[in-house]
Amino acid sequence: MSAVQVIPYDGRPCDAIYNLILPIQQDEFGIQITREQQPDLADIKSYYQDGIGNFWIAAVGAHVVGTIALKNIGNQQVALRKMFVHADYRGNPHKIAYSLLVQAMQWCQQKQIQDVFLGTTDKFIAAHRFYEKNGFASINKADLPPAFPVMQVDSKFYHLNVDNIPVGMCNDTAA
Repeated sequence: MSAVQVIPYDGRPCDAIYNLILPIQQDEFGIQITREQQPDLADIKSYYQDGIGNFWIAAVGAHVVGTIALKNIGNQQVALRKMFVHADYRGNPHKIAYSLLVQAMQWCQQKQIQDVFLGTTDKFIAAHRFYEKNGFASINKADLPPAFPVMQVDSKFYHLNVDNIPVGMCNDTAA
């Protein structure tokens, strides 16, 4: 098996990204969302790779197995979006989700980002545990910054002050 690489989105065709994300949304979690309802993925460079935002993919060879994005929402704050990992690459021994999150948190420190916010659905129970284990605190929707892009399916929200990133995460080169 090839090693997993986490790299910034490099302009490759978005089909591989849609082919990862849509089956997770539609088949695993029953969220009725289409490719057309996610125009951010059609123009990743201008939607995510703007200012202090970025978009990363986890790849095994040419196969995209994970994604994570940070959307610049102003005031040195970002929205964590599009965190998806193919079912075959979740958990040990791959640790793709953790590797993606480490990359994003290192970026936050480099760019002097102060706060990371995210919204998710109540259905993503494993994701809730993952975020909480990695320092995110559950917050009310009313506590989100006004510029946070709430998605229709978002029903649970989290916040992480970058100063409170778990010890070792941003020094973790083995991720």
